[in-house]
Amino acid sequence: MAVGAWLPPVELTASGRAALLPGEVERLFLSSVDIEAEENTTLTPLRSGLLALTSHRLIWINDAARLARSVPLSSIIHTFPPKKSIKSMFASPRVRIQVSANVDGKVVGGSGATSLVITIVMRGSKSDTESFYGKLWEVLKSKSWEVEEAKEKENARDRRASVTGEASSRARVAVVGVAGILRKEQEMWESTDKSLQDAFQDLNALMGKAKEMVALADKMRQKLLSGSAAHTNDEEMGSKQEMQDWLLSVGIISPVTKESAGALYHQQLSRQVLSFLADFVTLPLEKAGGMIALIDVYCLFNRARGTELISPEDLLQACVLWEKYEVPVMLRKFDSGLMVIQSKDQSDVEVFARITSLAEKPDALKMGISPSDAALTLGIAPALAKEHMLNAESKGLLCRDVSPDGFRFYANLFREFEPRDIYL
Repeated sequence: MAVGAWLPPVELTASGRAALLPGEVERLFLSSVDIEAEENTTLTPLRSGLLALTSHRLIWINDAARLARSVPLSSIIHTFPPKKSIKSMFASPRVRIQVSANVDGKVVGGSGATSLVITIVMRGSKSDTESFYGKLWEVLKSKSWEVEEAKEKENARDRRASVTGEASSRARVAVVGVAGILRKEQEMWESTDKSLQDAFQDLNALMGKAKEMVALADKMRQKLLSGSAAHTNDEEMGSKQEMQDWLLSVGIISPVTKESAGALYHQQLSRQVLSFLADFVTLPLEKAGGMIALIDVYCLFNRARGTELISPEDLLQACVLWEKYEVPVMLRKFDSGLMVIQSKDQSDVEVFARITSLAEKPDALKMGISPSDAALTLGIAPALAKEHMLNAESKGLLCRDVSPDGFRFYANLFREFEPRDIYL
């Protein structure tokens, strides 16, 4: 049997993070964790991976093999508290759980034909075991997956009833004239008022509405990234920019925190920043010529995290870790100290060609160009345009004139001179 084939597979994002289910939230991370089937030696154990405890699953991830498996919390029948003995003091900390399985020994969600005892071996400190067991017990008591399933069934039932009711309503009353418009407006306000009352009835209902909004945001994001939004009715979906702003305001479902990630905080934060760039900042990154100032990314990322804000130092350390991963973006620092997030597909040669072409226009040959002029052409911030122009100057493509009015750049005509005729 393949490695971990006895556990359900998990889809990974481009940044190596687990793709979460609707309403699923990450609660705790542990590194260097093994998962073994205690009573069945034919089931291949999982060795030295990252373990993420979420509200729905235990997710084990091996970065090197791009392999991820899970243990659905709905399959857990019993948990065994960590043993405290002299022998356990000299062994790796571990937690044992009993899960339901089918006749082939594969773990399944809900009830199964048989059961299996799984050992979770942690190579960290003893405190990791106590913290993990406490969090696991807390999540198991909340049974978030059952709430989500009940919510989905209720929504499906409401949708069927709504369709039936709308059909019968249309058959009974024709919406015509001013009276019909007013009636339709009244029904819409009543529906909105009911939704608000349901949402603010208690915290659980409010979170349920938030999950629905996040699911809708994910659906719109998929359309936005696939380009289908360009072919959608403008009255229904709005422009791409409006959609992008709306998605950013919805935010991240499960932001990584120091409490949940512990020593793995910067590593997991680095991966979440990558996911954020891939999911939310793709269009702004392309529009900005493949480069965004780090301070702008910091503002966008904290806006998406809501109340779980991070410091500039945490973001910088997370971006530095990208050097260890094969990712499509990188952290770049200019000579002036300005730091940006840049797509690896972006070429400075292409940017230099556009700036040189702008500098060789008749008006630019007389008056020169400013960073603001280049910013309008490149579609980026003036500060980034100035850095590109200084780089072009260092390559001998531009000449600089500094006056009380600021920087002006000119095309470098000295390149056209023949070295032998320089004095002529």
